[in-house]
Amino acid sequence: MSPQHNSLKDLRVLVGITGGIAAYKAVDLASKLTGCGAQVKTILTKNAAQFIGPKSLEAVTGSHAYSGLWDTAEQDKITHVNLADWTDILVVAPATANILAKSAAGICDDLLSTTICTCWKIPTIFAPAMNDRMFSNPAVEQNIKTLSERGAHFIGPKKGRLACGSQATGRMAEPGEIIQNIEKIAPKNKKKQRK
Repeated sequence: MSPQHNSLKDLRVLVGITGGIAAYKAVDLASKLTGCGAQVKTILTKNAAQFIGPKSLEAVTGSHAYSGLWDTAEQDKITHVNLADWTDILVVAPATANILAKSAAGICDDLLSTTICTCWKIPTIFAPAMNDRMFSNPAVEQNIKTLSERGAHFIGPKKGRLACGSQATGRMAEPGEIIQNIEKIAPKNKKKQRK
Protein backbone atom coordinates (compact mmCIF):
# COMPACT_ATOMS: atom_id res chain seq x y z
CA MET A 1 0.00 0.00 0.00
CA SER A 2 1.35 3.40 -0.99
CA PRO A 3 1.94 5.82 1.93
CA GLN A 4 -0.22 8.47 0.27
CA HIS A 5 -3.22 6.14 0.51
CA ASN A 6 -2.98 5.35 4.25
CA SER A 7 -6.32 7.11 4.76
CA LEU A 8 -8.00 4.28 2.83
CA LYS A 9 -6.79 1.49 5.12
CA ASP A 10 -9.81 -0.42 6.40
CA LEU A 11 -12.22 2.12 4.88
CA ARG A 12 -15.40 0.29 3.90
CA VAL A 13 -16.17 1.26 0.32
CA LEU A 14 -19.31 0.10 -1.46
CA VAL A 15 -18.97 0.39 -5.24
CA GLY A 16 -22.20 0.45 -7.26
CA ILE A 17 -21.76 -0.41 -10.94
CA THR A 18 -24.38 0.43 -13.56
CA GLY A 19 -24.89 -0.59 -17.17
CA GLY A 20 -22.58 1.63 -19.14
CA ILE A 21 -19.60 0.69 -21.29
CA ALA A 22 -17.38 2.28 -18.61
CA ALA A 23 -18.30 -0.59 -16.26
CA TYR A 24 -14.97 -2.21 -17.13
CA LYS A 25 -13.23 0.64 -15.25
CA ALA A 26 -15.08 -0.37 -12.07
CA VAL A 27 -13.06 -3.59 -11.89
CA ASP A 28 -9.86 -1.52 -11.95
CA LEU A 29 -11.30 0.88 -9.34
CA ALA A 30 -12.24 -1.99 -7.01
CA SER A 31 -8.81 -3.56 -7.49
CA LYS A 32 -6.96 -0.32 -6.76
CA LEU A 33 -9.08 0.38 -3.66
CA THR A 34 -8.39 -3.12 -2.35
CA GLY A 35 -4.69 -2.60 -3.07
CA CYS A 36 -4.81 0.59 -0.97
CA GLY A 37 -6.09 -1.39 2.01
CA ALA A 38 -9.78 -0.55 1.71
CA GLN A 39 -12.45 -3.17 2.30
CA VAL A 40 -14.54 -3.25 -0.87
CA LYS A 41 -17.97 -4.65 -1.64
CA THR A 42 -19.70 -4.27 -4.98
CA ILE A 43 -23.23 -4.14 -6.36
CA LEU A 44 -23.68 -4.98 -10.02
CA THR A 45 -26.93 -3.99 -11.73
CA LYS A 46 -28.56 -6.34 -14.24
CA ASN A 47 -27.42 -4.08 -17.09
CA ALA A 48 -23.88 -3.80 -15.70
CA ALA A 49 -23.68 -7.59 -15.85
CA GLN A 50 -23.98 -7.28 -19.65
CA PHE A 51 -20.51 -5.66 -19.60
CA ILE A 52 -18.65 -7.34 -16.71
CA GLY A 53 -19.20 -10.40 -14.56
CA PRO A 54 -19.32 -10.82 -10.80
CA LYS A 55 -16.36 -13.19 -10.77
CA SER A 56 -14.04 -10.40 -11.96
CA LEU A 57 -15.14 -8.21 -9.05
CA GLU A 58 -14.94 -11.05 -6.55
CA ALA A 59 -11.42 -11.90 -7.72
CA VAL A 60 -10.09 -8.36 -7.13
CA THR A 61 -11.98 -7.66 -3.87
CA GLY A 62 -12.12 -11.07 -2.22
CA SER A 63 -15.75 -10.30 -1.46
CA HIS A 64 -19.12 -11.41 -2.81
CA ALA A 65 -20.42 -9.27 -5.70
CA TYR A 66 -24.08 -8.49 -5.02
CA SER A 67 -26.60 -8.25 -7.83
CA GLY A 68 -30.18 -8.65 -6.65
CA LEU A 69 -32.45 -7.58 -3.82
CA TRP A 70 -32.67 -11.16 -2.62
CA ASP A 71 -28.97 -11.89 -3.13
CA THR A 72 -27.31 -12.10 0.26
CA ALA A 73 -24.24 -13.76 1.69
CA GLU A 74 -26.00 -13.79 5.09
CA GLN A 75 -29.39 -15.44 4.64
CA ASP A 76 -30.92 -13.82 7.74
CA LYS A 77 -30.08 -10.23 6.69
CA ILE A 78 -31.91 -7.67 4.58
CA THR A 79 -29.30 -7.07 1.89
CA HIS A 80 -29.69 -3.33 1.22
CA VAL A 81 -29.92 -2.47 4.94
CA ASN A 82 -26.99 -4.73 5.79
CA LEU A 83 -24.85 -3.13 3.06
CA ALA A 84 -25.80 0.38 4.22
CA ASP A 85 -24.88 -0.51 7.83
CA TRP A 86 -21.51 -1.80 6.63
CA THR A 87 -20.61 1.14 4.34
CA ASP A 88 -18.38 4.13 5.16
CA ILE A 89 -18.57 5.63 1.67
CA LEU A 90 -20.63 4.79 -1.42
CA VAL A 91 -19.21 5.21 -4.93
CA VAL A 92 -21.40 4.77 -8.01
CA ALA A 93 -19.12 4.27 -11.00
CA PRO A 94 -20.17 4.43 -13.71
CA ALA A 95 -23.30 6.41 -12.86
CA THR A 96 -25.70 6.31 -15.79
CA ALA A 97 -28.50 8.79 -16.46
CA ASN A 98 -30.88 6.08 -15.26
CA ILE A 99 -29.33 5.69 -11.79
CA LEU A 100 -29.07 9.47 -11.38
CA ALA A 101 -32.79 9.81 -12.14
CA LYS A 102 -33.71 6.99 -9.76
CA SER A 103 -31.52 8.42 -7.00
CA ALA A 104 -32.92 11.94 -7.38
CA ALA A 105 -36.50 10.67 -7.34
CA GLY A 106 -36.01 8.06 -4.61
CA ILE A 107 -37.01 5.20 -6.90
CA CYS A 108 -36.06 1.81 -5.45
CA ASP A 109 -36.58 -0.95 -8.00
CA ASP A 110 -33.34 -2.93 -7.77
CA LEU A 111 -30.58 -3.59 -5.23
CA LEU A 112 -28.41 -0.61 -6.17
CA SER A 113 -31.17 2.01 -6.23
CA THR A 114 -32.61 0.64 -2.98
CA THR A 115 -29.18 0.70 -1.32
CA ILE A 116 -28.52 4.27 -2.52
CA CYS A 117 -31.83 5.30 -0.95
CA THR A 118 -30.87 3.57 2.30
CA CYS A 119 -27.38 5.19 2.28
CA TRP A 120 -28.66 8.77 2.07
CA LYS A 121 -26.73 9.84 5.22
CA ILE A 122 -23.49 8.23 4.01
CA PRO A 123 -20.93 10.15 1.91
CA THR A 124 -21.66 9.34 -1.74
CA ILE A 125 -19.71 9.92 -4.94
CA PHE A 126 -21.27 9.61 -8.39
CA ALA A 127 -18.93 9.22 -11.39
CA PRO A 128 -21.24 9.86 -14.38
CA ALA A 129 -20.58 8.22 -17.73
CA MET A 130 -22.90 8.57 -20.70
CA ASN A 131 -23.28 10.04 -24.17
CA ASP A 132 -22.70 13.80 -24.20
CA ARG A 133 -26.24 14.46 -25.46
CA MET A 134 -27.61 12.54 -22.50
CA PHE A 135 -25.33 14.38 -20.08
CA SER A 136 -26.49 17.77 -21.39
CA ASN A 137 -30.17 16.81 -21.22
CA PRO A 138 -31.94 19.27 -18.87
CA ALA A 139 -33.48 16.37 -16.93
CA VAL A 140 -30.05 14.86 -16.23
CA GLU A 141 -28.67 18.29 -15.32
CA GLN A 142 -31.57 18.77 -12.89
CA ASN A 143 -31.02 15.35 -11.31
CA ILE A 144 -27.34 16.13 -10.76
CA LYS A 145 -28.28 19.51 -9.23
CA THR A 146 -30.85 17.84 -6.94
CA LEU A 147 -28.39 15.20 -5.76
CA SER A 148 -25.63 17.80 -5.26
CA GLU A 149 -27.95 19.92 -3.15
CA ARG A 150 -28.60 16.86 -0.98
CA GLY A 151 -24.87 16.45 -0.38
CA ALA A 152 -23.78 13.99 -3.07
CA HIS A 153 -20.38 14.51 -4.67
CA PHE A 154 -19.72 14.29 -8.41
CA ILE A 155 -16.54 13.60 -10.33
CA GLY A 156 -16.61 13.94 -14.10
CA PRO A 157 -17.56 13.10 -16.68
CA LYS A 158 -14.45 13.91 -18.68
CA LYS A 159 -13.94 14.82 -22.30
CA GLY A 160 -12.65 12.06 -24.57
CA ARG A 161 -13.65 9.37 -27.03
CA LEU A 162 -17.12 8.04 -26.28
CA ALA A 163 -18.58 4.64 -27.19
CA CYS A 164 -20.36 6.25 -30.17
CA GLY A 165 -16.97 7.34 -31.53
CA SER A 166 -17.30 11.08 -30.99
CA GLN A 167 -14.92 13.20 -28.91
CA ALA A 168 -17.08 14.82 -26.25
CA THR A 169 -17.79 15.09 -22.53
CA GLY A 170 -19.16 11.83 -21.17
CA ARG A 171 -16.23 9.59 -20.19
CA MET A 172 -16.09 8.27 -16.66
CA ALA A 173 -13.30 9.72 -14.52
CA GLU A 174 -10.29 7.46 -14.18
CA PRO A 175 -10.04 5.21 -11.10
CA GLY A 176 -7.03 7.11 -9.71
CA GLU A 177 -8.95 10.38 -9.75
CA ILE A 178 -11.96 8.75 -8.09
CA ILE A 179 -9.69 7.41 -5.34
CA GLN A 180 -8.29 10.91 -4.73
CA ASN A 181 -11.87 12.15 -4.29
CA ILE A 182 -12.68 9.28 -1.92
CA GLU A 183 -9.71 10.32 0.21
CA LYS A 184 -10.95 13.92 0.32
CA ILE A 185 -14.46 13.11 1.51
CA ALA A 186 -13.96 9.89 3.47
CA PRO A 187 -15.15 10.20 7.05
CA LYS A 188 -12.20 11.36 9.16
CA ASN A 189 -13.12 9.11 12.07
CA LYS A 190 -13.42 6.55 9.31
CA LYS A 191 -15.47 3.88 10.90
CA LYS A 192 -18.91 4.14 12.33
CA GLN A 193 -19.54 2.09 15.42
CA ARG A 194 -18.94 -1.39 14.08
CA LYS A 195 -21.84 -3.74 14.57
